[in-house]
Amino acid sequence: MKEMVIQTVGLGVPNLQPVILLKEKWADRYLPIWIGLSEAQAIAAKLIEVQTPRPMTHDLLCSAVAALGGSITRVVLDELRDATFYAKVYLEVRGEPVIVDSRPSDAIAIAVRTGNPIFAEDGVLDEAGVALGDTQIDRETLTDEQLDKLQPFADFLGTLNLDDLGADSSDDA
Repeated sequence: MKEMVIQTVGLGVPNLQPVILLKEKWADRYLPIWIGLSEAQAIAAKLIEVQTPRPMTHDLLCSAVAALGGSITRVVLDELRDATFYAKVYLEVRGEPVIVDSRPSDAIAIAVRTGNPIFAEDGVLDEAGVALGDTQIDRETLTDEQLDKLQPFADFLGTLNLDDLGADSSDDA
């Protein structure tokens, strides 16, 4: 299991569907996860510290857990099945561990609000993670299906300024 940090939240090309790009904290492997618009807005709003007049859904959940004597300890992207990511939110309630099934976008939105770490299981990273850097993909050896799976990520990367990736030194702490 590897700790992940949020690299960016943006819109994928060409369909303009929101995507969150997670980066392995101690390596140059990335995990793109396409998410819903409201979840992207909830994550981005908290990342840029937008104050809302009333609690948002993820704020409400965090407050309810705390009011019931619990605390959220971490979130884990634990499975990728049929191109769908699955996640768990780990809590502690009265000293006892509790694990709650979650959509990855909701789990990430909760982690952003609580300051808790985001993890991805090795199998998820092995299947969906993308390493950037010196590695070049030999398009001649890939099947059409593999190229189709990579294309949305390649399009999204084309919208990023890769020189800015990792520029935030707070990720190194």
